[in-house]
Amino acid sequence: MWSATSPWRPKTLWRPKAWCSATALCSAKALAERLLVATVVVVPLLAQTAQYPQLPSETPRLFTPVTDAFDYERRDVRIPMRDGVKLHAVILVPKGALGKKSAPILLTRTPYNATELTSHAQSAHLGPILDGYDNASDVIVEGGYIRVVEDIRGKYGSEGDYVMNRPLHGPQNPTPVDHATDTYDTIEWLVRSVPETNGNVGILGISYDGFLPLMALVNPHPALKVSVPMNPMVDGWMGDDWFHNGAFRQQMMPYIYEQEATRENDAKWWTGYHDDYDLYMESGSAGELGRRHGLEQIGFWQKLLEHPAYDAFWRDQAVDRILAAQPLTVPVMLVHSLWDQEDIYGAPAVYKAIEPKDTGNDKVFLVMGPWHHGQEIYDGSTLGALKFNSDTALYFRKEILRPFLDHYLKDAAPPMDVAPVTVYETGTNVWRRLPAWPAGCATGCTIKPTPLYLTAGSKAGFTAPAAADAPFDEYVSDPAKPVPFRSRPIQPAGGSFWARWLVDDQREASGRPDVAVFASDVLAVAVKISGQPIVNLVASTSGTDSDWVVKLIDVYPDEVAMQPAMGGYQLMIAGDILRGRYREGFETAKAIAPNTPLLYKFALPTANHVFLPGHRLMVHVQSSWFPLYDRNPQTFVRNIFFARPEDFRKATQRIYHGPGEASFIELPLVQ
Repeated sequence: MWSATSPWRPKTLWRPKAWCSATALCSAKALAERLLVATVVVVPLLAQTAQYPQLPSETPRLFTPVTDAFDYERRDVRIPMRDGVKLHAVILVPKGALGKKSAPILLTRTPYNATELTSHAQSAHLGPILDGYDNASDVIVEGGYIRVVEDIRGKYGSEGDYVMNRPLHGPQNPTPVDHATDTYDTIEWLVRSVPETNGNVGILGISYDGFLPLMALVNPHPALKVSVPMNPMVDGWMGDDWFHNGAFRQQMMPYIYEQEATRENDAKWWTGYHDDYDLYMESGSAGELGRRHGLEQIGFWQKLLEHPAYDAFWRDQAVDRILAAQPLTVPVMLVHSLWDQEDIYGAPAVYKAIEPKDTGNDKVFLVMGPWHHGQEIYDGSTLGALKFNSDTALYFRKEILRPFLDHYLKDAAPPMDVAPVTVYETGTNVWRRLPAWPAGCATGCTIKPTPLYLTAGSKAGFTAPAAADAPFDEYVSDPAKPVPFRSRPIQPAGGSFWARWLVDDQREASGRPDVAVFASDVLAVAVKISGQPIVNLVASTSGTDSDWVVKLIDVYPDEVAMQPAMGGYQLMIAGDILRGRYREGFETAKAIAPNTPLLYKFALPTANHVFLPGHRLMVHVQSSWFPLYDRNPQTFVRNIFFARPEDFRKATQRIYHGPGEASFIELPLVQ
């Protein structure tokens, strides 16, 4: 029998079901026994609890922080949208703005956790809690701006459903809400509910947060006075995060996994390899790797699998196309990184789409700096092995961004001296102020498209090939040994070295037998390019599908004074990939006729570079860039996501350079 001093050992009083099945009396007896057991269990527990005194908790029911010494006031709010969904936002008001109606608002909408992004330090000062993330914390603090960071719908503290780069209301989104309406409703609430504001709102952000200021330009709120998209996601198929000219950027799979698997990004991508090269090789195809990780549960991954070509799904969402059809009413500053390892397509594409609408040359501004993705908010003195003459990012924030924001958002509208285009000239390492892009220089110069020919003997030059030269160079592309896009071991995207892969030394690739290399003589005079180089590659493959990677490279002299590590350095100025099945059009994949010279024409990313005397121009041509891009099986299959091991085959690739079949890169040469 149980007592207060004996250990409690629950016993099983239930008998087999057959024991009590014969009579109702037996059933009543069983019920009585069960009630007795319940009583025996509860009473001893109550008696045991009553024996001990209570020790009061030292934690208050509601703790109120004392923030009198803080130089800002923090407010967590929930902002209602037109469909009843409430979005969470953090509002940071400088103490100097309290009691006044004089401070403009700088808004960032994000899928990356508004609370965490405004809590970077335990500090009484606004600057430290924003450092490490904020798009321009020094500008915000010094400018006295009210800072608002909002979780977009479906992420972290906000209600609603999350959709990757949620499309505008239309064919891809039948609901009445999108990022344009959510931004409008957010601004409407802010100008009514934040008593310290002067009623002027600017929106800025980087990457996904840079895509959202572009969405704000669709039917913009009247209080929106300026938009600053930095490194924005614009067209995920043509040249930003998901594809480049049809080749899938499979190292973005972990981002998709973590971004969509849960509301708070707490499901983490896993791997059993130190080197991503091994992970993606062992999996075979991107589709198989996704299956092994359970990605097929995720909506956006399903859409990628269903839309490998540039169909209406992608065209309807291309932000440059969307904005080309919109009126231009809000001043926009597009910020682009010349070595953006994630979204190198977006900002120049939007500039090209909307600049023709800027008839007064006072609403569209473009800034291009020598940075990786998002580096404009950090230190911009170096990038990988490259050293610049100053902190280029600080110059942008102080001399370009701050005057721009102050001019459009502050009541006094202080004057600004910001050129329509401000672009860093790499090679000479100077900033250029230009009237438009591409312009080459402020006045007195022109841009002449000029072929840089790939010729026999692994040569490159401005002279067309002769009839007596060898008609082609060739190499064997083996999917079992794809060309790494950087030195191994290769870290996952987002790792500590990820940001600088576009400025890696390309010498290791140039020594591989499956990379065709063409180099110019040493330059006697400088060669400057401004704009997009255009690849005109005449090539054949023994397979029925193929990828073509082309890289334009600046080769440094064998020795460089004061920088010995730069001796012979091969710096990629512009490079990209084309999936050959889309040679005739991005909308439809077609098999390639084997062993037939065909023209593959595509644009490389924007450059503004001077090849200095003593340097050489170089071009690499290869057929894989792994594991950043998934392998082409080199056998035509309907959907490469589902390519089988037996589909991957070696192919002989030929680069033609004879008269009538000349391969060249059309350089935007400044003269």
